[in-house]
Amino acid sequence: MANLPANRDSKVNHAQKSKGAPNHIKRKPPLFLSWLQLRKERARLLVAIAGISFADVLMFLQMGFRGALFSSAVEFHHSLNGEIVMLSSRYRSLISLDRFTERRLYQAAGVTGVESVSPIYLNFMQWRNPDNKEIWDIFVIGIQPDDQVMNLPDVQANHQQLREPDTALFNSGSRAEFGPIADWFHAREVISTEVNQRQIEVRGLFQLSPTFGINAYLITSDLNFLRMARFRQGGLIDVGVIKLQPNADVGIVLAALQSRLPNDVKVMTKADYAKAEVAFWNASTPVGYTFDLGVVIAFIVGAVIVYQILYSDVTDHLPEYATLKAIGFRDRYLLAVVFQESLILAALGFIPGTAIALGLYQITHVATLLPMAMNAGRVVFVFVLTTLMCSVAASMAVRKLQQADPADIF
Repeated sequence: MANLPANRDSKVNHAQKSKGAPNHIKRKPPLFLSWLQLRKERARLLVAIAGISFADVLMFLQMGFRGALFSSAVEFHHSLNGEIVMLSSRYRSLISLDRFTERRLYQAAGVTGVESVSPIYLNFMQWRNPDNKEIWDIFVIGIQPDDQVMNLPDVQANHQQLREPDTALFNSGSRAEFGPIADWFHAREVISTEVNQRQIEVRGLFQLSPTFGINAYLITSDLNFLRMARFRQGGLIDVGVIKLQPNADVGIVLAALQSRLPNDVKVMTKADYAKAEVAFWNASTPVGYTFDLGVVIAFIVGAVIVYQILYSDVTDHLPEYATLKAIGFRDRYLLAVVFQESLILAALGFIPGTAIALGLYQITHVATLLPMAMNAGRVVFVFVLTTLMCSVAASMAVRKLQQADPADIF
């Protein structure tokens, strides 16, 4: 009996010595060991890949909708043929308009460096579907046909058509509820319908993507616009487009306009005009916040799934980890095994997740006509989020590894 403590001490001393000098032990690389552990439990591996893929698809979709929201919202802004835009001081967005007197626009024409100015009229009006006679709100754009104020090839090619009374161009990217206008036009049928109870004829097509606030566009002349919008007060416009002379400096002309014009209007570059629209949708509406929250929720869901997988794996192999520690493997080696498992899962789950997201992008584009498109920046960003998600899960799961005490196996 007296020899028992001595024998126990000798075993512990032997374990401590082997822990400090394991050079004689042939180690497997952590990555090799990580893959062997994952491959051993195939069902668990497939569940982990499915969970990560699901989280990636959610993140891709949320970012895709968010990107489609912003890119579609500013297509009109980027189509304007001018460097500077004039707006009412109370203007908020394309769907939250406020008008100003057109005298301000013509005052801007006298500023040095300004080549031309063009008014644009904007308003929602009631469109009658010529197929089923249903009424839908359509966003009507009124322009001076000869000004070439919009950089849309189909609009520029058909500007002579707009000079005729009660004619308009229809957006071929409109949603189905507005009628098969594009199909009828390509079939060379005469398309006649009502806008605000006034008979008009569609003479051409153009392309603008629908947005989260606008389902269809109609472009007509300023005179036709005012005939349809009898409720509009004369002399008021919604947007003024200012085109500069070829050698004019945008910053200098913009400063001159801001100093000369009263504070009932504001002028900004076309790029700033687009940024203001994006800021409105991102900050002043719940839409942008909802998509950002969706990405966060997808990240949390993925992290929880990976944590459960890694925690179960560590728990099942806890005696083996304790044995490795007893024969001299340091904690950082064992931690590397778990973290590399998480990175392997991140890579394996990201590949099918990206492929599924690409398919859903195409399906969504066909169904909604929103500009859903994958880009390299989004792919890289989601991969970084996936790696971070799995790393966070691994950092929580390795806490269980601290319980792998070598003394427990003796």
